[in-house]
Amino acid sequence: MTNALSNNLPDAGCFVGLAPFLRQSIAGEPLQPLATAFLAAAECQPDNANVWLNLSLVLQCLDQRDLGLTMQAEALSLQQVFELPARQQPAACRVLMLMAPGDVAENTPLECLLEDGDIDLVFYYLIEGQAEPPPLPEHDVLLVAMGDSPRNRQTLAALEPVLAAWPRPVLNLPQFIPLTERTEASIRLYGASGVLIPVTWRASRVQLDIVAAGRQRLGDFFPECDFPIIIRPQGSQAGRDLLLVSAPDELAAYLSTVNSAHFFVAKFIDYRGVDGLFRKIRIAFVGGQAFVCHMAVSSNWMVHYVNAGMYEDAGKRAEEADFMDDFGSFVERHQGALKAICERLPLDYFCIDCAELLDGQLMIFEADHVILVHAMDSETLFPFKKGHISKIQSAFRGMLLAAMQSFKAGDSA
Repeated sequence: MTNALSNNLPDAGCFVGLAPFLRQSIAGEPLQPLATAFLAAAECQPDNANVWLNLSLVLQCLDQRDLGLTMQAEALSLQQVFELPARQQPAACRVLMLMAPGDVAENTPLECLLEDGDIDLVFYYLIEGQAEPPPLPEHDVLLVAMGDSPRNRQTLAALEPVLAAWPRPVLNLPQFIPLTERTEASIRLYGASGVLIPVTWRASRVQLDIVAAGRQRLGDFFPECDFPIIIRPQGSQAGRDLLLVSAPDELAAYLSTVNSAHFFVAKFIDYRGVDGLFRKIRIAFVGGQAFVCHMAVSSNWMVHYVNAGMYEDAGKRAEEADFMDDFGSFVERHQGALKAICERLPLDYFCIDCAELLDGQLMIFEADHVILVHAMDSETLFPFKKGHISKIQSAFRGMLLAAMQSFKAGDSA
């Protein structure tokens, strides 16, 4: 797909999804020529919604979020249903994904997890307040792919009674998706056996301005919360405007640079290991079973895989390989915590970012079904990774087929 896209865009009129653009971005290949070519294709085919949505995705991979969302709006003004046929045909299953308009972090990026598989994906964007939405396409399984947000809450609530009697299997029921919201997830998981998660508080700019000015303490607004804290705007993803703040004057400086009215704050927990390095682990849960996605090792508390030095440091990659190959030991150490997480967040598919603390607890940073999982890293640098991701892919495929079979068995009975 990448080579085809790079070769004068023969697939420009077909929807290709996020995966090929993300793959090129991870490989360090230039995306700007693709954006230019898709823009030219859009000018030639202004009524082709696929072209506009492809352009939106490549622009977002270039960190041009606002422009990308403008292109997405153009696409959705033309149509709301986009099909991504499986690479392997005939397809074993056809999955209808209920999507929300928004950036690439708004919905489950299933095309990245199931890349090159035998699952047809149908993207159906739900437009709030639309009088006559288009009919739902044929499908074997329905997945609620949209993430939780204040904007999506009404749609999720409206879906609940509709999907309760849906004539096909439904994964990630809409009533459970709000449990992934940062404050709600911290409350749900708080006190679970073997789990440490600091309570995440919703904070207004007015409250934080008062604290920054020294007129009140953090604990006056948020019980048992004190500096240092982690702060981010509500709705931010991928570390955007996320900062560790240790004092009121630092909070004042932060607020002067971030234009938001609402924030999340949580007490900072120092999770570095005995060697002074921070390790963040990504785990996928498929039907309640835990699978390792990756482990990043960094000298910075704000660990992102792409800037943790994993690509540059063979020692870090070797440590990650050892951890992933011995993931069964991790599961055994934390089986009580992992079971509690699945019980308290009853989604069919979701991921967590977490860390092992020196006292043996599992610290949770985030739990969500829109977290990215893929097998796109260089096999030269990460020869160990593809096999582990293939286990997640197989488990997800198995979950889909089991849902189909269970539904057919129940229907025939």
